[in-house]
Amino acid sequence: MILTIDDIAKMFDLSCVRMFNTKDDVKDLINAAIKYNCGHVSVLQCFVEYAKELLGKKSNIKLVGNVSFPSGSDSTELKVIQAKQLVKKCDEIDMVMNVNWHLSGMYNEVKNDIVQVKEAVEELPLKVIIEASLLSKNQIKKACEICVNAGVTFIKTGTGWSEPTTIEQVNLIKSIVGDSILIKASGGIKDLETLIELYKSGARRFGINLKNGLSILQQCKNKGGIIEF
Repeated sequence: MILTIDDIAKMFDLSCVRMFNTKDDVKDLINAAIKYNCGHVSVLQCFVEYAKELLGKKSNIKLVGNVSFPSGSDSTELKVIQAKQLVKKCDEIDMVMNVNWHLSGMYNEVKNDIVQVKEAVEELPLKVIIEASLLSKNQIKKACEICVNAGVTFIKTGTGWSEPTTIEQVNLIKSIVGDSILIKASGGIKDLETLIELYKSGARRFGINLKNGLSILQQCKNKGGIIEF
């Protein structure tokens, strides 16, 4: 199999979603995304308008909005309000599953939470963050089943605020969902080798911060822009 540097950049959700990120960080993010023609950029709600302004007519770069990030513990009603606000400004929506409910075995509440946000985002792609590093294998399996039944577009492994995503987690998710839903890996992806291994395991989108994203793209360049595996 072959991936080019352009293929990899297109699979990036280049992100700027930490508490210490500033307006200048968002500007650097957007400039890099435009330079390398990344597929998507992801920012916190307070910077959505600014990111949209910087993207301008670069409509090939999709803007991702985040609902109930990073805890997922907001009420369903509040998540729906957030989603409806972001639908007007963004091209895709990421939402954090209510992990506390899920850990408590409140699976009907978790599903209802996701379904209502799915309805609110209408036709936009919806990615549900399950924070796999906090879940047991059985809890990951249940989260996958809920996401598939709710009809979301992607399962996303984590916020990047917790433990790094692992190959084992992606392998497990892929073994459960097959081709019925897409997988986004996010958290701790720092080098090209890890990204390729996650791709081989089934991930097709990657949440990566600017520093690591630029490093991975440089590693691609060092290999002539073409990765064979």
